[in-house]
Amino acid sequence: MTKYQAHRLAIAPMMDWTDRHCRYFHRLLSRRTLLYTEMVTAPALVRGGAMHLLDYSPEEHPVALQLGGSDPAELAAAAKLGAAAGYDQIDLNCGCPSDRVQSGTFGAILMTEPDLVADCVKAMQDAVSCEVTVKCRIGVDDQDPEQVLPDFLSRVAAAGCRRFTVHARKAWLKGLSPKENRDIPPLDYDLALRMKTAFPELHISVNGGVATLDQAQAFLAAGFDGVMIGRAAYHQPWDILAEADTHIFGAKAAPFSTPDQAARAMLPYIETHLAAGGRLHQITRHMLGLFTGRPGARAWRRILSEGANRPGAGPELVEEALTHIRAAEPAG
Repeated sequence: MTKYQAHRLAIAPMMDWTDRHCRYFHRLLSRRTLLYTEMVTAPALVRGGAMHLLDYSPEEHPVALQLGGSDPAELAAAAKLGAAAGYDQIDLNCGCPSDRVQSGTFGAILMTEPDLVADCVKAMQDAVSCEVTVKCRIGVDDQDPEQVLPDFLSRVAAAGCRRFTVHARKAWLKGLSPKENRDIPPLDYDLALRMKTAFPELHISVNGGVATLDQAQAFLAAGFDGVMIGRAAYHQPWDILAEADTHIFGAKAAPFSTPDQAARAMLPYIETHLAAGGRLHQITRHMLGLFTGRPGARAWRRILSEGANRPGAGPELVEEALTHIRAAEPAG
């Protein structure tokens, strides 16, 4: 598999969700899908020395580091740290709409400053040998996406960026919360697809509202180079990730035939984490959706949610939750 094939399907960077434990779990389900870190701010790495934010397991490859920032020199320094840590690519966040991101002058607000984004990309590319990519919106606030998006792509591509993920929804930075920004502004997949026609030399993935692999396949068939899925993959990891290698990448077989097998495959990782002083909840919170839509799913979620935070909770709690899955399975 080439690095370009991995971009056919990616799991979106999601704050407080796609940490290293989540990514390890997701990688067990899919060997091929591209994974992303949560957004890591360049100041946290360069000024704060928060190198633990770069921790990951070798099994996570292919994995991308997403950076937030707007200072070219600082982003270049952060990119160097990420490349030295072994990340497969470095992504610049130009799409997050949160107030915290706006106050730091990065995220979606950068859609208003394409020349600054171009300078940031150029500085990052000069600092590292791995690929530098950009995740953006179609526009913000009162901008006209029909004009803003092609201009943004053109300017940033002129700096050397060849790979973009377009969240096909405008970000409203005034008056809407980050949660509302995920649903209220209308999606414009057609505009994002027209960008592929306008910039055939660019690799363009679409993001926003994709909930199934059937949707992802339809977008690929329509002409997108890749698809990025967010919340659906987190809440229904078996339905999305366990089927991805076969349906999206043409692999012969998925790593596991049942979600029960996937849960058991996490036990050694859980034991290692606990032995290092970690807590069960830090891992199992990412596994709550494993049995979504299947018998016993409610008991699985309840047992892990209620028990994983208790002192001394360990792999036996996962085993207990699995007994409820087996008990709920149809006879025969």
